[in-house]
Amino acid sequence: MSATTSNTGPSHVWKFFRAGGFDQVRLETGADLMALDQLDQKLWVALACPTRGIEFSTRTLDLIDTDQDGRIRAPDIIAATRWAGSCLKNPDELLASSPSLSLSAINDATPEGKQLLSSAKQILANLGRKDAQAITIEDTTDTTRIFAQTVFNGDGIVPADSADDDTVKMLINDIIACLGADTDRSGKPGVSQARVEQFFIEARAFSEWWKKAETDANVVPLGDSTSTGYATMKAVRVKIDDYFARCRLAAFDPRALVAVNRQEAEYLALAAKDLTITALEIASFPLARIEANKAMPLKEGLNPAWADAVARFEGDVVQLLLGEKSALTESDWAKITARFAAYQSWLGIKAGAAVERLGLQRVREILAGNGQQAITALVAKDKALEPEANAIAAVDKLVRFHRDLFKLLNNFVSFRDFYRRKDKAMFQVGTLYLDQRSCELCVRVDDAAKHAALAGLAKTYLAYCDLTRKSTGEKMTIAAAFTNGDSDNLMVGRNGIFYDRAGRDWDATITRIVDQPISVRQAFWAPYKKVVRFIEDQIAKRAVAADAASTEKLAAAALATEKAAVTGKTPEQRPKLDSGVIAALGVAAAGISGMIGGVVGAFFGLGLWMPLGMLGILLLISGPSMVLAWLKLRQRNLGPILDANGWAVNARARINIPFGASLTNIAKLPPGTQRDLFDPFAEKRRPWKLWLLLLAVGAITLVWWQGKMDEYVPIQLRSTTVLGTNAPAYKPLVPAVNPGVTNPLAVTQPAK
Repeated sequence: MSATTSNTGPSHVWKFFRAGGFDQVRLETGADLMALDQLDQKLWVALACPTRGIEFSTRTLDLIDTDQDGRIRAPDIIAATRWAGSCLKNPDELLASSPSLSLSAINDATPEGKQLLSSAKQILANLGRKDAQAITIEDTTDTTRIFAQTVFNGDGIVPADSADDDTVKMLINDIIACLGADTDRSGKPGVSQARVEQFFIEARAFSEWWKKAETDANVVPLGDSTSTGYATMKAVRVKIDDYFARCRLAAFDPRALVAVNRQEAEYLALAAKDLTITALEIASFPLARIEANKAMPLKEGLNPAWADAVARFEGDVVQLLLGEKSALTESDWAKITARFAAYQSWLGIKAGAAVERLGLQRVREILAGNGQQAITALVAKDKALEPEANAIAAVDKLVRFHRDLFKLLNNFVSFRDFYRRKDKAMFQVGTLYLDQRSCELCVRVDDAAKHAALAGLAKTYLAYCDLTRKSTGEKMTIAAAFTNGDSDNLMVGRNGIFYDRAGRDWDATITRIVDQPISVRQAFWAPYKKVVRFIEDQIAKRAVAADAASTEKLAAAALATEKAAVTGKTPEQRPKLDSGVIAALGVAAAGISGMIGGVVGAFFGLGLWMPLGMLGILLLISGPSMVLAWLKLRQRNLGPILDANGWAVNARARINIPFGASLTNIAKLPPGTQRDLFDPFAEKRRPWKLWLLLLAVGAITLVWWQGKMDEYVPIQLRSTTVLGTNAPAYKPLVPAVNPGVTNPLAVTQPAK
């Protein structure tokens, strides 16, 4: 146990548990939660985490993140915990992590608590559950249902049915039709004070704009028909301007007459098609046939594609301004455009267009009434209920904290959920199934390359996978930690299946790997696998080289034979092997045999200790790899994996070998499984060949051990040399009998 002092009150006594190689605080009582501000933040496992990319209620995280910067920090956690605890009679209620909050648990001894209790009862009453004794997240989430039966709800938005006067209701609907609606908490369309003020600004501007036309006769040359006449003239204006421009060009130079009337070839091309009056090819031709200084006909000789438009122009404009005419001169056209110049300028300064759809009469009717004051009063009445409405939002906050806060603390202040292995931690987004393994340490990643740069310091084997759900088009990237088994079949491009926390399946494909040791078992076999791969590579290279050399030799021999047949000379003989080469090969063979003999002699010289010798050889080969892997596995750390995702992990959260084995499960047959070991497609085995081989090796070994082969093998491989005094054929050396030798031990011979 440990105690942490506080400047604001007596010290709180804490309990700690050890997991992941470090001490973590144990949160067991409401008093522990309320004293979090006394816990030294150096003892917190995390100091910050993001509000997105983790498996936790985003709504709850947003409520805790009061500055809305997308991050949860220790002060945010402390403030949320103290507020939730103060709103409850007993902070121990938070430990239940229940989505249902009993009304009797709310602390009504404080003004805020009384308001919360009153608002909770109001919510239940609005939902038709007046006698309910508990409120749930489902009750507080659907604000549309909560406020469906209320007229005023404190959000400053008033629907049309909030007004008793039909005139005001109609005005609210007109405002919505012109400027759009604000959505009330009840889900109904309404208007806010800002939208009302904008509407009346537009309405006044529209009315003032029309006053300019009403006080200046030049603006409306056709009176009430000016708008229609101007639109009709505008529809043909470009074509009429084009007609008179072509006529002026023909008057300038008669040679242009054919060109301005379009070429005959263009008419021939049109004649080959099925024509319609509105065909674009015809519409692009002039309004009428072009002649120098010719008036534009209004009734006869018109381009069929424009005949109707010109007829409307003649009736709506020409007759009203110039009287009855069968043709329009260029000067007449200039008069018409001049009469509409003031109207065109007036249109250019249009104001209040947003309310134009209501018409001038309706706009001025609205401005003449007191509708703005009536709606402003309704908005003020609604805003007066804002404290009660905010208290309803506070009830939602309290219910969410009642469900989620304790779980957040066990994934922030400590990593209890992660190390206890009963519930998934909130940074674990699901489980990856791949290569007969299930990986439970999977974190969501936004940028795999950026994440891998830091996560590589975790000394953990990470496989980055792109996830897709073809049924919905969703995509996601994760980093999965492989902490058990080996990496032989893990490679970029391999596919698997990922199950998220909601149980939905995703297609997973490995796109990047951070290679690190996975287990000591893998390290034990690693040297042998490397040797096998090296031998396989060398054999493959030698086979390719030998095949190429053989092909080259055959080609050279064929060429030499062909040349010999042509010249009559026999092919050159290959040079004989030099005796020096033979001697060198002999020396090399002797050296190799000596080395092998030394190893075999040392091994057989162990006698009954030979099994230990075999174990020593294995340790000699695999030991360095295993030690190196063990050292790296001891350094596996969760911190860099989470830090790369925006966390601020405050401890060295180790993933040791036993814990890592629990995070990655290897496929095992269920208990009691019955196995049929017969494989109809297994490679055919003939054990008699193996037995013959073993028998031959045993016989040769026995004969060699008895010394029967000593006279046929090099001296280094003789049994008496290798086994020494342990060899059955060993004979001690005795002094030779030589009278002429003064030292009797100078010459010896084997005893007979």
